[in-house]
Amino acid sequence: MVDKSIYIVQGEISAVVGAIKRNSRWNTHTPLDEEQDPLLNSFGHLKEILSHIKELSDVEPNVFLRPFLEVVRSEDTTGPITGLALTSVNKFLSYGLIDANHEGAAEAIENMADAVTHARFVGTDPASDEVVLMKILQVLRTLLLTPVGAHLTNESVCEIMQSCFRICFEMRLSELLRKSAEHTLVDMVQLLFSRLPQFKEEAKSYAGASMKKLKMRAGGMNESSKWKKQKRSPKPPRHTVSYFFPNDPMLPNITAPQRCSLPASDSAGSSVSSPTTTDSGLDSCSKATSREDLSDLDQCSLFATTPGNANPLLDTDPGSPNAQVSLQSYFLRGQYSEDGPAQSASVESIPEVLEEKDSITEHSSNVSVPDMDYVNPRGVRFTQSTQRDGASLIPYGLPCLRELFRFLISLTNPHDRHNTDAMMHMGLQLLNVALESAHFVNYQSLLGLIKDELCRHLFQLLSMDRMNLYALSLRVCFFLFESMRVHLKFQLEMYLKKLMDIITSENMKLPYEMKEMALEALVQLWRIPSFVTELYINYDCDFYCSNLFEDLTKLLSKNAFPVSGQLYTTHLLSLEALLTVIDSTEANCQAKVLDNTARKDQSEKLPVEEENKILKNPQRFSSSLPDSQELLEIRTKKKLLIAGTEQFNLKPKKGIQFLQEKGLLSNPMDNNQVAQWLRENPRLDKKMIGEFVSDRNNMELLDSFVNTFAFQGLRIDEALRLYLEAFRLPGEAPVIQRLLETFTDNWHKVNGSPFLTNDAGFALAYAVIMLNTDQHNHNVRKQNIPMTVEQFKKNLKGVNGNKDFNQDMLEDIYNAIKNDEIVMPDEQSGLVKENYVWSVLLHRGATTEGMFLHLPPGSYDHDLFTMTWGPTIAALSYVFDKSLDDNIIQKAITGFRKCAKIAAHYGFNDVFDNLIISLCKFTTLSSESVENLPTVFGSNAKAQTAAKTVFDLAHQHGNILREGWKNIMDSMLQLFRAELLPKAMVEVEDFIEPNGKISLQREETPSNRGESAVLSFVNWLTLSGAEQSGLRGPSMENQEAKQAAILCIKQCDPEKMITESKFLQLESLQELMKALISVTPDDETYDEEDAAFCLEMLLRIVMENRDRVSCVWQTVREHLCHICVHANESCFLVERGVVGLLRLAIRLLRREDISSQVLLSLRLLLMMKPHVLSRVSREVAYGLHELLKTNAANIHSTDHWYTLFSLLECIGAGVKPPASFQFTSASTDIETGAQSDSELPSHHPNEVSLDRGYTSDSEVYTEHSKARIPRSTTDVDVASSEWLMVGKEDLETNKTPLVSSKSQLNHPLVNQYSLTLGQDLGQHDTKSLIKCVETLSFIVRDAAHVTPDNFELCVRAIRVFVEASLNGGYRNHDKKKSHNSAKSRLRKKAGAKEKESGNGTRRGGSRASSQRPSRSHSDDEEDEGVPAGYHTVSLQVSRDLLDLMHTLHTRAASIYSSWAEEQRNLEAAGKKIEADSQTLWTSCWCPLLQGIAWLCCDARRQVRMQALNYLQRALLVHDLQTLDATEWESCFNKVLFPLLTKLLNNISPADVGGMEETRMRACTILSKVFLQHLLPLLSLPTFAALWLSILDFMDKYMHAGSSDLLLEAIPESLKNMLLVMDTAEIFRSPDSKTKYSDLWEITWERIDCFLPHLREELFKQTVLPEPVPSPPSEVQPPTPSARPPSPQGSSVPALQQPPPSVPVPVTSAEPRTPRADRSSSPVLPPMPVPAPPPYAQVSSPLSQSPFIIQPLASPLQVGVPPMSLPIILNPALIEATSPVPLLPGPRPTSPSDEVQ
Repeated sequence: MVDKSIYIVQGEISAVVGAIKRNSRWNTHTPLDEEQDPLLNSFGHLKEILSHIKELSDVEPNVFLRPFLEVVRSEDTTGPITGLALTSVNKFLSYGLIDANHEGAAEAIENMADAVTHARFVGTDPASDEVVLMKILQVLRTLLLTPVGAHLTNESVCEIMQSCFRICFEMRLSELLRKSAEHTLVDMVQLLFSRLPQFKEEAKSYAGASMKKLKMRAGGMNESSKWKKQKRSPKPPRHTVSYFFPNDPMLPNITAPQRCSLPASDSAGSSVSSPTTTDSGLDSCSKATSREDLSDLDQCSLFATTPGNANPLLDTDPGSPNAQVSLQSYFLRGQYSEDGPAQSASVESIPEVLEEKDSITEHSSNVSVPDMDYVNPRGVRFTQSTQRDGASLIPYGLPCLRELFRFLISLTNPHDRHNTDAMMHMGLQLLNVALESAHFVNYQSLLGLIKDELCRHLFQLLSMDRMNLYALSLRVCFFLFESMRVHLKFQLEMYLKKLMDIITSENMKLPYEMKEMALEALVQLWRIPSFVTELYINYDCDFYCSNLFEDLTKLLSKNAFPVSGQLYTTHLLSLEALLTVIDSTEANCQAKVLDNTARKDQSEKLPVEEENKILKNPQRFSSSLPDSQELLEIRTKKKLLIAGTEQFNLKPKKGIQFLQEKGLLSNPMDNNQVAQWLRENPRLDKKMIGEFVSDRNNMELLDSFVNTFAFQGLRIDEALRLYLEAFRLPGEAPVIQRLLETFTDNWHKVNGSPFLTNDAGFALAYAVIMLNTDQHNHNVRKQNIPMTVEQFKKNLKGVNGNKDFNQDMLEDIYNAIKNDEIVMPDEQSGLVKENYVWSVLLHRGATTEGMFLHLPPGSYDHDLFTMTWGPTIAALSYVFDKSLDDNIIQKAITGFRKCAKIAAHYGFNDVFDNLIISLCKFTTLSSESVENLPTVFGSNAKAQTAAKTVFDLAHQHGNILREGWKNIMDSMLQLFRAELLPKAMVEVEDFIEPNGKISLQREETPSNRGESAVLSFVNWLTLSGAEQSGLRGPSMENQEAKQAAILCIKQCDPEKMITESKFLQLESLQELMKALISVTPDDETYDEEDAAFCLEMLLRIVMENRDRVSCVWQTVREHLCHICVHANESCFLVERGVVGLLRLAIRLLRREDISSQVLLSLRLLLMMKPHVLSRVSREVAYGLHELLKTNAANIHSTDHWYTLFSLLECIGAGVKPPASFQFTSASTDIETGAQSDSELPSHHPNEVSLDRGYTSDSEVYTEHSKARIPRSTTDVDVASSEWLMVGKEDLETNKTPLVSSKSQLNHPLVNQYSLTLGQDLGQHDTKSLIKCVETLSFIVRDAAHVTPDNFELCVRAIRVFVEASLNGGYRNHDKKKSHNSAKSRLRKKAGAKEKESGNGTRRGGSRASSQRPSRSHSDDEEDEGVPAGYHTVSLQVSRDLLDLMHTLHTRAASIYSSWAEEQRNLEAAGKKIEADSQTLWTSCWCPLLQGIAWLCCDARRQVRMQALNYLQRALLVHDLQTLDATEWESCFNKVLFPLLTKLLNNISPADVGGMEETRMRACTILSKVFLQHLLPLLSLPTFAALWLSILDFMDKYMHAGSSDLLLEAIPESLKNMLLVMDTAEIFRSPDSKTKYSDLWEITWERIDCFLPHLREELFKQTVLPEPVPSPPSEVQPPTPSARPPSPQGSSVPALQQPPPSVPVPVTSAEPRTPRADRSSSPVLPPMPVPAPPPYAQVSSPLSQSPFIIQPLASPLQVGVPPMSLPIILNPALIEATSPVPLLPGPRPTSPSDEVQ
């Protein structure tokens, strides 16, 4: 079957032949004509060949192409016929009829390219002609783009391109055709450059050769050459209408090789290298590339768009007699007009024959035509031969690409007058395509072009104001720097500076769009990964480059701020660029976090790769990835260098000195170092360098300076040019001489002394300078005609050591100077300067300075962020503030978030704080007034966005927040004031409220505000209308806004800040707390409620952080101290502070590490001013109850129990806090803030006797051989302790000092012989008392909670409460000192007033902040006339207390024995617990009995009766039977006698009968106890005194009652006792005459006073009974160790009392414990055994120190007249109302006084 391809060819033959025949010139249809006509002839031959073959591949491509190509070449064919032939050729190519692998393919392709680029036809009309040109374009495009195109040679490609350019730039052609040519070029360029990777760079030498061979010329030419060429190439006549010139005399001249095709205007300075070059630049040669290229090509697969080798074959063959339209002659008309296309492509080549690689024939055909030997204009003869030994056709490669690239670059030169805008635009467009398609980095030959001409032209174009060129230049620049910045360091610097100039330009003519485009270009660069980092490393960290990154960042930041306040695109673009850095940094941080380990490995590998690429690091770096520290040092050094340079440019010496001081130049001066610096620092002023190096003092430096130049191999004028460009030559002759001498010496030396003498060189150098001035100085030229070359030579005759210089050299020097002035660039402007700057730039780029580090992404994010965050956040804030567009706002917020993430990643606190502070401003929370806040905030979406962002960031990255907490807290406060916070945040725990919660936002009610109706009316009148309407209720919108605000805040979840605080780093947590603590009430900013809110947040945060509370405890404690202890008035804040402290204690006590500190901190409450504490007593009471209920088991030391019990006493019973805890105004504590717990006055934990507030008997009676508890201070310490505060009354009444054996104690002492503790009980709050009692009973009733540490404190507390609850808590003031009661009344009124007024109104009266009425805790409101107790404290309290005392009393023995048992097992050192009766008596039984006895004196009958029952039971309880005589004696002295004394008072005037009964029962108890323990009592030496005291009481009680009850009962009791005593033979004495003892006498003397007849009644039978012999009934005296005898001996007169003025010596006094100071426990010296005091103590409302009497001596002296005992109920005493001094006023000193 015949190949279809053959039919296709046959069809095309028919079409073309038909057309030829139809043409008018072929109308003779004779066969002869056909044979003779070469065109038809060849078609005939082809038909014949085709008819004999089956496959088209059987013939060579050339064979079936030749006839068609001949038609194309033929000058005689018309346009349509040529067009048909071209269509056929195009079809053959498109259908792939030419097999690329066929050995003849290369030749066929070459022929085709040649024919098409030299197509000729007879012109008809322009439109039809353009159709043909269109087809030519089409064929060329197809040829280059189909796979066979790869066979084209370099020359053919250049020729093809050139043809397309011609059509493109011929302005007379239609727009459509030109545009088509443009598109064709784009496709071709794309294809050619996309094949670049397949080509290899040739060796240097070879590359040079091929460059010379191929030269497409374009662009301008210098004047002279243009002139010559114009002469040689005349214009064709313009009047010819057709393109057919019959007998144009000019045309024969245009034959090869002199024929002129398009004039090739030369680039300035490029010389025509080959003599055979025609004006068109055509050179005869055949192009050959290296064989490797060919083989390379064979191996590579050719794809559809693969180009081939083209050889531009222009023109006709030489012998053609006819002129015709050729592609080039087509353009001859108007060729030289300035506006015509002013360039052509030229190809220069040198014929080069290589051995054939494959046998490729040039032309082979079986048909011979007479003129078939065809010589193309380059002189290559195509012979018709079958032998295959023609020149090998080598496929195109790098040379044609380089040539094309160079040509494109030359099109973009704006200084070339021939380049029209269209040409420059085209050049840029194609360059852009080339850069898009290929990667040039590996091709040095192309890089050279890019570095120099391309960059230079682009930068020049940037200065033009033609938008399209400007835009394209920016685009090309982007591609250059995106891929090749590593090789274009200084070019990039220049480019960025240009962009900066454009962006910041103030020139009004500069279009806004240009600025915008420049910014866009910048943003685009900024987005290149690691571009910014490279800027920083390569420029900011390079000593002699600008700080590009820093300057650009500043520029962008500044540019993001609109001056007019309106946002334009430029502002957003600038922001975009800044954000790019942030985005990439954030992405890198993210990646690092996600993939930390993998990143590490990668970054370790990356630098290594980098180092392989870069030969070595720039000298300034130690490695290719220097660390931040090193960069910092470089940048510091750079700053110093710049400063030094600036100083040098003013005064060189100063600059050098400055750099020496800073250590950048060595001191003393190293000339070589300085010379090097002068050469390499481009910032130095050349004039100053000149002055400095030419200074006479710096001769050596000048030598070093000259040595830095490389003059070797340079002609003297070239060397001089180099030398003089380095500095400004000074004007003085001697200086010039010095500079030139040094120069010529050096030049002469390095060039091997070319002149006979050094002076000859000097003279020549001088002559060159003179010549330069002569030729180029305008002033000189005005006066003289410039010197000619002859004159120049003449001037130098005989100068070279009396001989002449080489004349050619002089001529060269003359021409060089004449054509190119030696310039001082700094003084030039325009092109001269530009050229100089550019050459310097290229020169620097070629040195190691031009090394550009390429970095892995994310290398120096830390450093970059440090530099950019400031400007970026400022810009973001501005844009966020000014913009209304949601997208932009969103973008800003995203920017903020990313900055935050980065800051968090690197731990930049300052950045994060700054960010939060900026955002807080936008929330409008702090700026708006509280009243408007909900509305404003709720309706402002931007503010809400900002708020959400602030909270979100704080939640996410709170760890690195420091200062910013303050702003967030201020915002929170505003939300709180505006009532926008979630309910959970304003509700706080409370002890008193029934639901356990209380809201910090207190509702306003008129009653709370305490305002009268009048006041509120006045208020209403003064409000403006607007405010009044506000009062009526908010509008709809306002309500909606408020709802929106509340919703937004809910989404912000501010509470999370508290709950999440446990995850904060400690430092951040401390800052957060500091921010909260800083909110304290002051006049301007914060009021009390704000402070309370912040306090609550602080407390919640502490509780959240209980695991590490020890780190922050001190801070919190100081804050609480400040709030509570320094408060002078009770207020809401103090109340919250107190509650807060207790809540903390409750929560934290379970933590071992902090519990003791927390307990110590509870002392803050004791340090509060008493009146303040009393106002919050109820909170404290409830809090303590809670605390002990949950944590009693966690309290282990006496110290802490002491604190807790002191608190209970203070708040439950109104005891004044111990003085040791009070701040004195004199002390410096106030200034220094709170004391730390450890600084608190040391309370000496182990001195129990002090804590008890009374002294035990055993301490009175015995001196312990060892202290029961280790002492920590001595008495002296106590006396001098600075914290002792003595009450005023104490000071007044304490006039008579008591001399102690150790020191003089000035404080009152507690008397044990009183039922009270002698405490000064102030007002107390009933409910607090009830709660405290409940607390106490909780502890006492649970055996586990009663420990050796707290037992005695418990007992003491119970007694304090007993005192407080006496008479139902009503303080019976006994109508005592009127001023006292007046004072208390005043206090009440003041209290009440204070309560009513609340604490004023809040800022601008916006909300009244008022005390809650429920919180007034005093009982002052009760009517003072009625004893309050009757209806306040229920009986329950007293009953509870009684029950408690009884419980303790009964359990004491077992408790103690179990303790002692435990301790024996543990054998622990420390305190020893004794369980003997003596210990029990002193620590427990006695104080409890005293307490019960005190309740026996209650005004309420039920209480009295119950108490008496308990007392009776307690005294007769089994455990007490173990006590010995002394203890029983003290029971009388300390319990019973004081009780009886008290009961003599009129306790309950209303209940006379009840009182009688009480007294009777008391007497009964007395006699029962006396009788029950009569035997042990007898053993006492003081028995007589005890007995007489009992009689005394009998006497008193007889006369006390108004009814007969006592009158009857007392004598009965007395009889009973006397009988029993008599039975026991106590009154008998065998020694006395009467057989009765002295006691008998005294007894009756005493009884006779009140019952004179009793003796007769009882002892009628024995008035003087007989003595009964019996052993003395005295018991053995106690052992000395237990009770030493009185030091005063037993002979002290019994009734002697010291006179009032004499101080009572301690030896005979009762032990006293300081009431106001519990900080140490005096151990008293040995004491005599005291006598029971037969007097009753008077109850004083405050306290009363009892009187102390001398003990009665034993034996009693007989013969003393009958008398009453010394201190028998002196009526004056009973009436005393003041606190009684230790030694009362004048007293009867003898019984007789009293009787009288």
